[in-house]
Amino acid sequence: MPLLLLVASLLLTSLNHGASDSNIVDSACINTLYPDICHSTVVSDINQNMIETKKDVIELTVNKTKDTIQANFNHISNLITSNTNLPKRAKMALHDCLDIEVDTLEQLDVVIHYLSEYPTKRPLQQYADDLKTIMSTTITNKETCLDGFSYHDDVAGKRLRNLIIKGQEHGAKMCSNVLAMIKNMTDTDIANNPELNNIPRRRLKGENDIMWPSWVSAGDRKLLWFGLVIPNVVVSKDGKGNYTTVAAAVEAAPTKSSKRFVIKITAGKYKENVLIPRNKHNIMFVGDGIGKTIITGSKNVAAKDGTTQNTATVAAMGERFLARDITFENTAGPSGEQAVALRVGSDLSAFYKCSMEGYQDTLYVHYNRQFFIKCVVTGTVDFIFGNAAVVFQFCDIMVRKPGRNQRNMVTAQGRTDINMDTGIVIQKCTIHAAPDLKPVQGNFSTYLGRPWKKFSRTVIMRSTISEVIKKEGWFPWDGDFALDTLYYREYQNSGPGSDTSKRVKWKGWGVMKNSTEARSFTVARFINGWGWLLFTGFPFWPGL
Repeated sequence: MPLLLLVASLLLTSLNHGASDSNIVDSACINTLYPDICHSTVVSDINQNMIETKKDVIELTVNKTKDTIQANFNHISNLITSNTNLPKRAKMALHDCLDIEVDTLEQLDVVIHYLSEYPTKRPLQQYADDLKTIMSTTITNKETCLDGFSYHDDVAGKRLRNLIIKGQEHGAKMCSNVLAMIKNMTDTDIANNPELNNIPRRRLKGENDIMWPSWVSAGDRKLLWFGLVIPNVVVSKDGKGNYTTVAAAVEAAPTKSSKRFVIKITAGKYKENVLIPRNKHNIMFVGDGIGKTIITGSKNVAAKDGTTQNTATVAAMGERFLARDITFENTAGPSGEQAVALRVGSDLSAFYKCSMEGYQDTLYVHYNRQFFIKCVVTGTVDFIFGNAAVVFQFCDIMVRKPGRNQRNMVTAQGRTDINMDTGIVIQKCTIHAAPDLKPVQGNFSTYLGRPWKKFSRTVIMRSTISEVIKKEGWFPWDGDFALDTLYYREYQNSGPGSDTSKRVKWKGWGVMKNSTEARSFTVARFINGWGWLLFTGFPFWPGL
């Protein structure tokens, strides 16, 4: 072949390949919220990487997103080094952000691993649930970082926020694009390949028709079936156990364990702040009952003890955390402002017969998949808040007497991206006034919730709502913010506070007209309960 024709042929091949790559990128980016960023993220590396499928675009985008998050980490590290005389809260917020960036980098590594084996080693639905949960968490991480600098009396914090906000928002938009592309890819693959969506099950003799997920060992299945929980260590205030503090028992637990580590906490009041870190997996707390085993603290924002998340009496972050028969308490009172009793970021975590007692911001359902069954939650302002995918069933939700000039808000959900799989679902629960509010409830306004973030999502279905809830039902956050973009739904509730005829007229609020919409928010569908709740040994109601 003449040299001129050879060069022309090679050039044409290159152009065709480039056009093909460009078409795939266009197809992948068209469903994102930030398509310009999506294209610019990939275009600089498109010639050095083989782009044949949408998955290739996603993998390349995730790696480029890691570069951005690493740059944010380096920037925050430099700010910590160069700002040595900061106030306590501002310094803590910076360190929170640094830890958050580490978490995001670790989460993106998990995404890279899952994508490398997708779609052959696990059911497609499991890939979809896990990947969307992880990417939702990475976006929430940005919000958590910036919220740490949002206190009205923190001048230094506001200055630092301005120094990091550009990088934080860009990283979050890149994560949002990954989430959108993953959602589009997995939705398409599930629709087109139903044979790849079967979850393997095992049957244990004597268990009737119960089918356990294949990853639950025979030993664990037997323990769960017969209701046996054998503690690894015992915490007792009288010194008769292995430890006298809960924190010491957590410290002794193995890291990243695939086996459950049960910590029995005997009756008593434990005044301490406990962190179950991200590297402590499969820890279970077992108490002697609500009001008998109490873990209590009083850290609060009004006392400048730190950011909201750092006020938590107990913070459960390691995956598959379980707790039963325990009270988690923050005693700061209505004047303490934000004061968290329990913060949960643990993925696939569950709580059975526990109580979370506080006032403002009692229960921080921070992120990931969570479940609460037969629990008691008490509080005043935004006392169930966060951006987890969480379901409450058969829980007693009690509204307390707030501080002067305060309004009670049961929920404040923090969904920031329409593709996030997050939301607060309250099913078959009771919402009513606590004994201290009941005699004076006419003096205070109480609402089911308000939209903390733009795509706030809360569903209340088949629950009993007392007269403590105002007829409007819901309250705005700030003017008309999020009123068109939020998703608030009520379905087949009962009680005097469930009348929807005089509810708010927001575009985002509504009453579910049929069971089809409601089923999307059941335990089986919303948090894929059949895939992991059997492993907890806790009861749950899978459907409506």
